Amino acid sequence: MHAASLAATATPYVLPPLWRVLTKAGYFLGLSAAIGTTVTYATTVRPALRGADPDDSRVLRARAATCLAVSGVVLLVAGYFQLAARLARAGEGMPFGDALAPGRLWDYLQAPAAKGAWIAQGTVHLVQNAVLAVTAVLLAALFVPAVRRHVDAIALTALPAALAVTLIAAVPTTTPAGLDRWLDLLLDQAHIVSGTVWLGGLALLVALAGTRGRLGTGAGLLWADLWRRFSLVAMVCVAAVTVSGLWLSWKHVGAVSQLWTTGYGLALLVKVLLVLGLVTAGAFNQFWLMPRIAHARRADDTSSLLHLTLRHFPKVVWGEVALGVAVLAVVPFITGSARAEAADAKAVSSGTVFAAGAALVLALGVSLYATAKASDALARRQGATA
Repeated sequence: MHAASLAATATPYVLPPLWRVLTKAGYFLGLSAAIGTTVTYATTVRPALRGADPDDSRVLRARAATCLAVSGVVLLVAGYFQLAARLARAGEGMPFGDALAPGRLWDYLQAPAAKGAWIAQGTVHLVQNAVLAVTAVLLAALFVPAVRRHVDAIALTALPAALAVTLIAAVPTTTPAGLDRWLDLLLDQAHIVSGTVWLGGLALLVALAGTRGRLGTGAGLLWADLWRRFSLVAMVCVAAVTVSGLWLSWKHVGAVSQLWTTGYGLALLVKVLLVLGLVTAGAFNQFWLMPRIAHARRADDTSSLLHLTLRHFPKVVWGEVALGVAVLAVVPFITGSARAEAADAKAVSSGTVFAAGAALVLALGVSLYATAKASDALARRQGATA
């Protein structure tokens, strides 16, 4: 009798339609392009170019401007299709093709607020897409040669606007009920932002590495600095993705067995394996490539430095980009909840859960610090051996 009751309350997994898969993956690709490129340009590329050779700096700024401009176009196109997907999901059986009509989209954006809501959902999406359009136009303006002279100002202006695109979309139309709901919103955005910075940053640096044929023989020093700076950004992103991902997984997965007995769990398991591949590649960079780059830099071995930073390192990063794109392709299939599919109880936080979370954050901080120190120690050890 009890088993039958559980089966009756279970929510079956529903495979998302193709248009939903493409629009959602495309939307996160657009966010990765806009957020990842602007953040990486501001934190990694711009500071490294300050003391670089003028010719190398000019080549890399031009390629970075092109990447930023392309990211604006990708964001604009992805944003439009994502808005149509929201309308198709909000309507009663509206075909996705009908939702693409501008008139229907405008009606959706102007729809009044639901009962009990402090703001209409359409209004939230109207503001979000207005910011998205401004961000996209701002970045796409870098296609104009005269605007490229101001690439630093454009990138720094577009950065907060790109972040606002995802943050505005997360604004709740009703007051979240309880601390758990607030944490869901906060950590979900931390997951999105850190993941898009990680993937978009890798893609930008790989694109910039494609200019190696036009760079001088001393470009290895510049690229050693670029990889070093981004490795710090990537470690922060890994920590944020890990903490937020564990929270979100705990909310939707009630037991380890649900990872292979539910549709949600299987999709999540594939995503986790892909992310572990990304982390493994990052660890290879940190413990094998970065020490060798640091040693070549200290030994003033320009030939080895150029080979490591502009030929060997980008090959590994290309693999990371491919894994990151695969993660985006899997994300649309992580829909619903494994707990709901298994008729499991909803997750309820407690002091024990928060204490475990605090311990995890502390452990991650210590591990990242130890990783940086270990990488530096390996570089010194190689220097001593040489």
